[in-house]
Amino acid sequence: MAQLLKVQNFNVSSDGIGAGEDQSLERPFGRAIDPAKLFAWAGATASWPNRTDPGGSRGLDDYLTRDFTHNIGAEIMGRNKFGPQRGPWRDHEWRGWWGDEPPFHTPVFVMTHHTRPSFTLSDTTFHFVDGDPATVLEQAREAAQGKDVRLGGGVTTIRQFLDADLVDTLHVAVSPVKLGSGLRLWDSPDELLDRFHLDVVPSPSGVTHHLFWRR
Repeated sequence: MAQLLKVQNFNVSSDGIGAGEDQSLERPFGRAIDPAKLFAWAGATASWPNRTDPGGSRGLDDYLTRDFTHNIGAEIMGRNKFGPQRGPWRDHEWRGWWGDEPPFHTPVFVMTHHTRPSFTLSDTTFHFVDGDPATVLEQAREAAQGKDVRLGGGVTTIRQFLDADLVDTLHVAVSPVKLGSGLRLWDSPDELLDRFHLDVVPSPSGVTHHLFWRR
């Protein structure tokens, strides 16, 4: 079986924006972006990993939230998903936004032009790699030991892998909010139809799930 490169549960606004400008430690998604609005559909599900209250919705949204970890052996992310720092690393003590129990539970390959030593938090090891998308994917596939690789984002990193024609499946949850400016995944999902089949599935939560798979 081929190892797939999968984008899962990636959230954008109705105008295709997945992150704002002026990212900071206090605002991981940038200025003028409220992540609670983009991720409300997932946070309401029974399978949301940070849920502390009983209950939660079932159905399509819950299935896609639960599927996030299925058969995933490694993750690739851009440096801006790991943290807000730019340029050479000035503080090796700060180990990302994810806390002592990161939600990945696999090796994670952080793409950056400024490498640093790998480290492990719980069952997640972060590797900092400087390479083109194909080279980094090869490293992640080896670490995944036959399982699929998840491409976690952010927007710029997903665009890089799409431009390199390396993505096999793509799930984008489009929230019914318009942001106007920021980092845009697309002007229209139709831009990807030359390479992907597409199913568009509306959810009672208000989001619309766009499910792409390679032609």
